[in-house]
Amino acid sequence: MTRKIFFLLLSIFVLSECVLSTQTPARAAGPDQMDVHFMDVGQGDATLITCGRHAMLIDTGDDTKGTAIQNYLQKQKITKLDYLILTHPDADHIGGAPVIITKFDIGNVFVSNYEKDNKTYQKLIQSLDDKRIKPLTPKVNSRYTLGTASITILAPGKTYDNPNDASIALLVKNGNRSFLFTGDAGENAEKDILKTGADISADVYKVGHHGSKYSTSKEFFEAVNPFYAVISCGENNSYGHPHAETLNTLRASGVMVYRTDEAGTIVASTNGKSISFNVPASESWKAGEPAAAPPQKETVSAVEEKAQQGAPAATSELTYVLNVKTMKFHKPTCDSLPTKNRQDSSESRESIISQGYVPCKKCNP
Repeated sequence: MTRKIFFLLLSIFVLSECVLSTQTPARAAGPDQMDVHFMDVGQGDATLITCGRHAMLIDTGDDTKGTAIQNYLQKQKITKLDYLILTHPDADHIGGAPVIITKFDIGNVFVSNYEKDNKTYQKLIQSLDDKRIKPLTPKVNSRYTLGTASITILAPGKTYDNPNDASIALLVKNGNRSFLFTGDAGENAEKDILKTGADISADVYKVGHHGSKYSTSKEFFEAVNPFYAVISCGENNSYGHPHAETLNTLRASGVMVYRTDEAGTIVASTNGKSISFNVPASESWKAGEPAAAPPQKETVSAVEEKAQQGAPAATSELTYVLNVKTMKFHKPTCDSLPTKNRQDSSESRESIISQGYVPCKKCNP
């Protein structure tokens, strides 16, 4: 065997043993293949998980998304769901459920222990009654299977005064790789999950409450310790999701973030050893909250008028050029200055970085 062939074989072996990967998945057809589809349903949640011939749906977006989710499932050749998990009764999580319940055979329906008295919830209950399905609120620490994958219920362990904290939380594990889902659970519910002593560490964290600052508390996030995070939210949503605080937490820990408002539907695949995504990680780190308006620059005539009156003229020297979409900033002399989404700034480097911008790697401002 020549040295060249030896090193070629060695390289193939090393690549095959990689634990985590962000490349487009090789679509293995084996029964141990698990695909997690974080569907783009705007400002809401809907996640399809398939493992072998088994399928589970977590949440269904609002009532305008039911048919779209139905079509997506049918394109995946799904006719039956082993589980339909409705984490809590907010409209952006259960609105599409009546369509799914009507159109598919469903083995088990899990619901939160929080009930709402509104039309959306009533339609859900009516659709369950029509199919003679009795929903269940699963107990904490109860375990279920989805093909080769295991499902562990983490919450809710008690009743709450708001539907978000009453969200069903679950850990889905296939082989050595795990995914954590917490619905819209807030800090109080996260503390209660931690009190159970359960191992909630996960490779992929479906970020709680669409990236809200009221979820993903410091202690909870440290216990999860994810390598990847997925945020499901609508573009330009009225809630400002994801919030800057949550993005800063993820960024400070070097987590690779995927966002449905930027990438659309996101698919993560694992054979129990490696994890891969069908889209690249986000590089924007752009919060959903509107940025503070930049200070208005004075016109030339205003500066001249002040000078004529003997007042010191205000000057603003251009120091950096910002790309408000990619959240990168450049020197004015950089050869990679943006032509679109450009904003000139006279602020200090520290001030720009504090707003979430990162320096261009070419000009290193």
